[in-house]
Amino acid sequence: MKMRSFLPAVAEQLFRDIQKAYQETSQIPDDLLIALKFVFGPCALQALDLVDQHSVTCLSSPSGRKAFQVIGGSGRLYTCFVSCHYCPCPAFAYTVLRRNEGPLCKHILAVYLCQAMAVTQQESVSDPQMSALLSGTAPL
Repeated sequence: MKMRSFLPAVAEQLFRDIQKAYQETSQIPDDLLIALKFVFGPCALQALDLVDQHSVTCLSSPSGRKAFQVIGGSGRLYTCFVSCHYCPCPAFAYTVLRRNEGPLCKHILAVYLCQAMAVTQQESVSDPQMSALLSGTAPL
């Protein structure tokens, strides 16, 4: 798993521990679930629910660009950009950007968890499709 300089070191270590435990047992031990809740607060359980529902898809293009689409609890599709730490959901705008109450929303946390657990769904898209997605001109 690649280091994310905008996350606290404790969060980085937590994702590494989850990755190791999940590779060995296909489960996240209770102590790591408690740590996840402690570090990320109430969005941790919501993110785990999104992981359980297989709501995260990694879109990748031949040029190597990546974006993640997450189906939220309401069924709305959010395109998250982990490389720049952004989600278009209202919770990200309000809780993370405006009030600075947490490092991320449940959608981005679900992406990190899926990556750590290697359960992210994969989908290839063309470069023009990725460009349209990145520019916001066409949803996939």
